[in-house]
Amino acid sequence: MPMNLPNLLTWLRMLAIPLLVGIFYLPLPADARNAIATALFVAAAITDWIDGWLARRLGQTSAFGAFLDPVADKLLVCAALVMLVELNRVDALIAVIIVGREITISALREWMAQVGARSSVAVHSIGKFKTIAQLVAIPMLLFDAPLLGLIDCARLGRWLLVVAAILTVWSMFYYLRRAWPYLRDAG
Repeated sequence: MPMNLPNLLTWLRMLAIPLLVGIFYLPLPADARNAIATALFVAAAITDWIDGWLARRLGQTSAFGAFLDPVADKLLVCAALVMLVELNRVDALIAVIIVGREITISALREWMAQVGARSSVAVHSIGKFKTIAQLVAIPMLLFDAPLLGLIDCARLGRWLLVVAAILTVWSMFYYLRRAWPYLRDAG
């Protein structure tokens, strides 16, 4: 396992996951827990962009980093969604759709790599838009209060998460359609 700055940032993002969950069990006022969780999630999400940029810029890309980075992203999003369901800020159906898609597409990509066709399910712009919608919606739902007295974060976050769920389903069908010839031949 190559240890370099990009991989260290990815490991730190994974370390943020139990911290994010644990914050909601601290004996703090709800608004303090929400603000801390939001800041932690945003910081972790930003490290996702930074570690990829650094890996490319410093020439420190690795097979291990390419594996670990999406795992960290998916675990962070899934943990946040589970907490948001627990806090009654996200409908369980929306969380199941998003988490189910993440597991399905991760398994599909792994299988496609084994059959030498990983590029057929490479990240597409639909998946990127889905990720953006999630990474904007989740902090708003974690914050769960008006921002600057102007923005209803909870309402906007719920709408963006619905958009993310729609994009989630759309992207899942896109990737499954791209993989279908390989799935059909394997069956």
